Amino acid sequence: MSVQVKAHFNKQTKDSKKELVQFYVKGDDEHKPELNGLTREVVILSIEGLDDVELTAEFKKSAKDSKKTVLEFEVKGDSSAQQTFEFYKKAGSDVILNITESQMTIDEFHEEQEEYREGVRGKINPDGTVEVEDKNQVTIDEVAAAAEGGEDEGPPMPNDDGLPF
Repeated sequence: MSVQVKAHFNKQTKDSKKELVQFYVKGDDEHKPELNGLTREVVILSIEGLDDVELTAEFKKSAKDSKKTVLEFEVKGDSSAQQTFEFYKKAGSDVILNITESQMTIDEFHEEQEEYREGVRGKINPDGTVEVEDKNQVTIDEVAAAAEGGEDEGPPMPNDDGLPF
């Protein structure tokens, strides 16, 4: 299913947990029944005039009041920076928004969001120090030991004549 609506790209917000985009539907497009059918589904958003720029998002909600219909989407975390930059340059303007149902299920979307946001595991001690559970993490003691060990500063530079520059 796919629907095209005239909308005002109202805002884009991003924090450490999620990225949201919000549109206000304009004119008679707010009465399209397809909008209700896509709510709470994974969709692909594109804006007319931006070729090859698409964002995968969860259609979080559609809210209507006497003045407008608001569409909110949570953007999938691994969207490329270039695509989101091009998309968000349109914020604050009127656009033709294409909303297409994705093949991805809502459960797959949430799993990918969890994987994208997965960080380094560890614990914070009462004294404020952090113990990281990542086995590949280098400790400050290992760095200090390497520095005191008089390790070589690296391979010699070409034309190493001993001058500082």
